[in-house]
Amino acid sequence: MFDVEFSSIAKHFLKKADKQLAERIVQRIEKLSEEPFPSDVKRIVNRNEKIFRVRVGDYRIQYCVVYDETLIFISDIDKRERAY
Repeated sequence: MFDVEFSSIAKHFLKKADKQLAERIVQRIEKLSEEPFPSDVKRIVNRNEKIFRVRVGDYRIQYCVVYDETLIFISDIDKRERAY
């Protein structure tokens, strides 16, 4: 099981999002803590770091996995048009 840490941008998004959307996103992040690479994960190309993304409806959760610390760092949550 991985610990989850949020960037300030991701925290801000969750505070501003409506309650139903925030709950769906948090549920998805809880699943990521158990399985960091589900079948629908995609790697974001053209980045130096290994950043991955998963979909929650029209929204994207971008994250990276730090194995040394058993940590998933959520770097960004946003709509697809603004996420990349």
